[in-house]
Amino acid sequence: MGWLGRRIDSTAKWLLKFRIIRGPASWLANSRFAWSFVSRTDRVRANRLRDRVIQGPIPQHVSIIMDGNRRFAENEGLDTSIGHRYGKQKLEEVMDWVLELEIPYLTVYALSTENVINRTEDELEVLFNLYVEGLEDLLKNERIFSNQVKVQVAGHKELLPKNVIDAIENAEKATSNHTGCVFTICLAYGSREEILAAVRSIAADHASGEVSIDEIDEIMISKRLYTGGLPDPDLIIRTSGEERISNFLLWQAAYSELYFTDVFWPSFSKNDFLNAIESYQNRKRRFGE
Repeated sequence: MGWLGRRIDSTAKWLLKFRIIRGPASWLANSRFAWSFVSRTDRVRANRLRDRVIQGPIPQHVSIIMDGNRRFAENEGLDTSIGHRYGKQKLEEVMDWVLELEIPYLTVYALSTENVINRTEDELEVLFNLYVEGLEDLLKNERIFSNQVKVQVAGHKELLPKNVIDAIENAEKATSNHTGCVFTICLAYGSREEILAAVRSIAADHASGEVSIDEIDEIMISKRLYTGGLPDPDLIIRTSGEERISNFLLWQAAYSELYFTDVFWPSFSKNDFLNAIESYQNRKRRFGE
């Protein structure tokens, strides 16, 4: 099949040298029929991959470092703000995939403390407005309520502007009694700062006599993190080709499986997501084999 494929490819390239062939081929490649065919093929592949994935163990907690909005926009010749908007839309799609697989915990890295400090005011304003819009959209999304999704935000909320804080409080209050998937958005988040805050809290309690040295253990630290009450992530996915976790869930990721993909976040497809799940399933050491 490899030889045959190369032969067909070579023949096609030769034929495209002729204008009488190149014109109709160009029209067909850019036609609605071609896009429909590719779309249908992708759906078939995704369905087959989904059917394989649902036969195996599904990670209970998936975390995603959503990276590559700006580079996506640059590659497409778009304004950075458009890249961030595409990233917001992609997260809405991913939530649907998570609900389809009945994954009970989804945590996403939306904005780091470093981003708050280092990005321009104009870009931050775009991001903050998108966060407000996204949180408000969640409250209009029927699937959030029919699936009992609980929305919460983790991070240094005091670094966020009032309109974002108000939107966070509204989303958390409206879904506080939900018992389905727990959707955690990490905003103005830094794991080192998170660990430091937990240690300081324990140190203060020790100084006041409420906690003895012998009582300090991993469980106590975990409970005082921003993600206290959540299980550690089984799988952490990072898009855009970077192979590091960038101050995200450092304590919680001690035994997480890591999956890196070169795809920019706005281009992250359902196939990419299912491939990450399948990769997790194929790492047999995760399941005691």
